[in-house]
Amino acid sequence: MDKNSKNKKSNQIKKNLALKKEADAMGISFLEEAPSKIKKEVLYLINRELARKYKMVVFEKRGNLIKVAMSDPRNIEALNILRFLAEKKKLEIEIYLTAENTIQEMIDQYETTEKAVENVLRSFQLENEKRKNKIEEKKGDLDEYNEMLQDAPVSKLVKVIVSHAIEGRASDIHIEPVGKEYKVRFRIDGILHTSLVLPREVGLAVISRVKILSNLKIDEKRKPQDGRFSMEWEDEQIDFRVSTFPVVEGEKVVMRVLDKEGVSISVKQLGLIGRNKEILTNLDESNGIILMTGPTGSGKSTTLYTLLQMIDKEAKNIVTLEDPVEYSIDGINQSQIKPEIGYTFATGLRSILRQDPDVIMVGEIRDNETAELAIHAALTGHLVFSTLHTNNAIGAVPRLIDMGLEPFLITSSLRVVAAQRLVRRVCNNCKIKKDIGQTTKERIKNEIKNISTKELKKYKINDRMVEDMFFYQGKGCEKCNGSGYKGRIAVYECVRIDNKKMEEKILEGANENELENIARKQGFIDMRQDGILKALLGLTSLSEIERVTKGSMTVGGDVGDDRG
Repeated sequence: MDKNSKNKKSNQIKKNLALKKEADAMGISFLEEAPSKIKKEVLYLINRELARKYKMVVFEKRGNLIKVAMSDPRNIEALNILRFLAEKKKLEIEIYLTAENTIQEMIDQYETTEKAVENVLRSFQLENEKRKNKIEEKKGDLDEYNEMLQDAPVSKLVKVIVSHAIEGRASDIHIEPVGKEYKVRFRIDGILHTSLVLPREVGLAVISRVKILSNLKIDEKRKPQDGRFSMEWEDEQIDFRVSTFPVVEGEKVVMRVLDKEGVSISVKQLGLIGRNKEILTNLDESNGIILMTGPTGSGKSTTLYTLLQMIDKEAKNIVTLEDPVEYSIDGINQSQIKPEIGYTFATGLRSILRQDPDVIMVGEIRDNETAELAIHAALTGHLVFSTLHTNNAIGAVPRLIDMGLEPFLITSSLRVVAAQRLVRRVCNNCKIKKDIGQTTKERIKNEIKNISTKELKKYKINDRMVEDMFFYQGKGCEKCNGSGYKGRIAVYECVRIDNKKMEEKILEGANENELENIARKQGFIDMRQDGILKALLGLTSLSEIERVTKGSMTVGGDVGDDRG
């Protein structure tokens, strides 16, 4: 043993002696060495992210007693997590003090996606060698080979991909053919990130495994299929909505992660502030139509679910028609349409009206028939929530007229129209102020100059904040995986159709600009303005607002890359 190694070992012994004394003083045990192999079901009682953050690992389980190694047993947050774990799973906890390097050795035992892929490939190679002669003898009969691809290594790989997606807060998992490989990408905070690349034969096996889990036809690759499955993750059932789609190079699969916590999101988490919040949360109407507009994936359904949960479900009969039903909500009667058997939004709406509903949610108004039935329901004493694909809130009016609805029916039934987009939140852990060019500042001031002081106060923005005009960026850290962003928030624009002037203009066939001018006199704030105010508050960045709204703020000072 060389001198450096001896010194290193001597220092470690001294550290361990000091830690042992500290453990004795605290009345807990000391763990000197990391166990060589911790059982996966024991290790994963605490997920990798929490283990890394709080430097604590479960290393042994006997009956209902678990042993937890910690580098800082005085950390209140970590102790609260352990207390919650003990109550939830009815466990007793024995804490051990240990050195940070020992904790790290145990954390290294958490399996990464890359390791799982390596293991699967190794298993395939071994199986291929064993069966190579058989396959060659059968000259093209690959059934047995394909069966082999569905065995335990593939099942394990699918579980690892799914668990890493959940840990990484992904909303969607994309598995797609690219040349001779399959690429796995996760959508995190609205942006797709490549997670790993699989050899083609492994990618095909993964897609087949997902199709088996979703009860889809494995041999049907020429047309799209839809399905869903559930998987247990950390003692919770996570649902996945699966969609397959034929592409030139094979078949693509997208899995939507249906996070049940997303249904119980608060108004504050949605991003509703000021006048927009007042319009959407103070719905005292007993009848009429409330419309949410925006493109696919802009969070319309989440907002509608949140609004529905604010309604007294005990005193109201709430019925929904959805395509598909993504989340199950207690106290609400939810129904999924099935166009293939003739059960559409229109036919479903007819049936709902015979169910004595107080509140109806129609997943989407897609055609004239559904629009007319929704208006009929609103005019006969029902409160109707629905969505529409338009670029902005005001655009819903001409869109409904294009569908063939009479303007007088729109003014009689439409109460509120809101539009929204999702922007990424700046990571609070690595957030710093960012100055921008003077010309850009002047342009932004000009964009928000018509917002009243009263409205700015609702956003908690004062004159000094507008004058100094600092924005924020995330530098990138471990908590946000170096992106500078963590989570998402919506930007909104809301319009009430209760102004006589506006009703008159709709009846006269006014265009969007004329209707918007009337709305602005009522205090209307568009999505871009709402976004700029949220950027001033440090909730998001200028780049994000520019990404999801029209126009450019780059003249006189590029807002550029948020981490730039």
